[in-house]
Amino acid sequence: MDRHEATSRIGELTGRDIRSLADELGVTVWKDGKLNKGWTGHTIERYLGLPLNSSRAPNLGSWELKVVSLKRNRQGRLQVKETMWITMIDPVEVAEKEFEDSHLFVKLRRVLVVSRIFESKEEERTLLHGVASFTLEDPDVYGTVKADYDLVRRTIIEQGFDHLTGYMGELIQPRTKGRGHGSTSRAFYARKPFVAKIVGV
Repeated sequence: MDRHEATSRIGELTGRDIRSLADELGVTVWKDGKLNKGWTGHTIERYLGLPLNSSRAPNLGSWELKVVSLKRNRQGRLQVKETMWITMIDPVEVAEKEFEDSHLFVKLRRVLVVSRIFESKEEERTLLHGVASFTLEDPDVYGTVKADYDLVRRTIIEQGFDHLTGYMGELIQPRTKGRGHGSTSRAFYARKPFVAKIVGV
């Protein structure tokens, strides 16, 4: 399935409750009282007829699919709820590869970002807000993302993996996956203002 067909099909879900769609498609949302954090992405993939994908390769052939959550602020305006996970950081690989050969580049150069409206932790309902196509064609965005990657790469080479911090990067930050809890792994995340620009909120 190409990007245009996927965009069109996902667009047909705009305003629809994805939580009920998950039930219709047999996607597990809760198991033994624990939330399947990837349930929204799994629902979209199953809706498109794609196999559930956990590999580092793009899951739409040459295109990557991401799902982000939006929430309403006190004024009722939609805003990005959290940063967007892109890919794990392999320090050996990052140290060896220039930006154009990196997994970060592969993931970001062609991505479809599905946005949904988060309502509650119970996940009883969530409406699909929209789908946005993103590439790295904008030279300013490309240059900034490359600079963020190069900073991470230079830090790993010169100071070591442990010196990476979430304070680094203008559009892309390296930090622990989730909230940390003693984790020593790191991943590339798109900062919330960057995600907001991509999805148009």
